[in-house]
Amino acid sequence: MHSIQLALWTVALLVAVALIFDFMNGFHDAANSIATVVSTGVLKPHQAVAFAAGFNVVAYFIFHLKVAATVGKGTIDPGIIDHYVVFGALVGAIGWNIVTWYYGIPSSSSHALIGGLVGSALAKSGWDALNVDGLAKTIAFIFVSPLLGFVLGSLFMLLVSWFFFRTPPSRVDRHFRRLQLVSASLYSLGHGGNDAQKTIGIIWMLLIATGYASVSADAPPTWVIAGCYVSMGLGTLFGGWRIVRTMGQRITRLKPVGGFCAETGGAITLFMASWLGIPVSTTHTITGAIVGVGATQKLSAVRWGVAGNIVWAWILTIPASAALAAAGWWLGQRLL
Repeated sequence: MHSIQLALWTVALLVAVALIFDFMNGFHDAANSIATVVSTGVLKPHQAVAFAAGFNVVAYFIFHLKVAATVGKGTIDPGIIDHYVVFGALVGAIGWNIVTWYYGIPSSSSHALIGGLVGSALAKSGWDALNVDGLAKTIAFIFVSPLLGFVLGSLFMLLVSWFFFRTPPSRVDRHFRRLQLVSASLYSLGHGGNDAQKTIGIIWMLLIATGYASVSADAPPTWVIAGCYVSMGLGTLFGGWRIVRTMGQRITRLKPVGGFCAETGGAITLFMASWLGIPVSTTHTITGAIVGVGATQKLSAVRWGVAGNIVWAWILTIPASAALAAAGWWLGQRLL
């Protein structure tokens, strides 16, 4: 009886840590949902975070759990998962999020979690523990999602410029200040639908590994799904202002029309990835879209040095979080 209680407390602790990661994901990635709408002046910061948080939670009622299934069963071998592996993965993801938040670098919480799972699995069982096919899709979308965001963002900007060619700038600005509320809500839906599911996936695999959920179940318990969406919404509500500044002001200067095009291109990319069940980076997606919008005006409108630093953070995220996770797995074996 004592050992069962200990296992329950261990599982409860890890679920709590996972929800903290989810909160940090919303906090860290709030910039993705609100940077454009804040930088264009359409909403004040406190209005924007409440707006984005609300749509993060609404995503719970819209999206299927394909991304959660990919994270839970398609990243590493489910047979090697135990509470040490999950603990190491969360340590790696949270650690890297803290580092990048402190320096204001918009890295990917999603890829930090994937890197955490990889590092923890490697520390326990070596290369055979990795699901190569599932990881290949995720790694491919490190390049596909920002490229698709870039193409769609620039395409929307070119179409809008052509359609409103003879319209006075003041009228264009007035129209798109309203339309940007629509595009921001769609992007926040996509953010909640893709990002919250990654934490759902890791809690689901923990519950299966510890016997608190059935491996044959089609979905995790409802409290897991609701808890993750609410945690992410609360994290977004608190916002990550260091990263908001980088995303909304330092890459390129945005007007409401540019913000609308970037958010719409990013939202389409996220909806498509969630439909395919692929965990993508909302950070990569919106950054590509913002760069695409800026590049349609003139190449010098994009601060390529800042964009280059962001790309380096993308490249480093998986190996850095994997290294932290391996250390976390070693530490977990001595603490848990």
